[in-house]
Amino acid sequence: MEHLQAYRAAGGGKHRANKPIEARARNRRLLIAAAVLFAAGLAGSESKAQSSPFAPMAGSWSGGGTVTLDDGSTERIRCRAKYAPIGPTMELSLTCASDAYKFNLGANVRAEGSAITGSWSEASRNISGALQGRGGGGNFEVVASTAGFNANIALRTSGNKQTVTIRADSQFRGANIALSK
Repeated sequence: MEHLQAYRAAGGGKHRANKPIEARARNRRLLIAAAVLFAAGLAGSESKAQSSPFAPMAGSWSGGGTVTLDDGSTERIRCRAKYAPIGPTMELSLTCASDAYKFNLGANVRAEGSAITGSWSEASRNISGALQGRGGGGNFEVVASTAGFNANIALRTSGNKQTVTIRADSQFRGANIALSK
């Protein structure tokens, strides 16, 4: 019996043959705990992103469509869009070009309930103004305005597809754009 007590005291009260098994079990528990914490953090970030009315739009999109110029002619255009939602706000950029036409629309918007407000600018023409409208869940209808210019902009997002329709009263008549992620 004394021999068993001395053996246990030398091994910290545990049999040495159990140490590798215990270490593996402890490492497994740590790994499981880390995985649970990672999954909880990921779920939390997804729920925060989904709580934004702009969440379905997040990311980079590309596609094409047509632009109708003020003389009534139409041209095919290629477009790229980037949407960066952060809670109730979003920064966006939409660049479209054809052989003879280009526009660079940028905006910063904020949602309060279904009301959308913000500012916009068009870099190639050096104009800017205010945005206001309504929407949510990736679908919005807004009016972009400045002195001498008004445009109705509709964005419809469904999964990885999006349509952008712009109708203006000057500069150009409008654009119809289909984008995908």
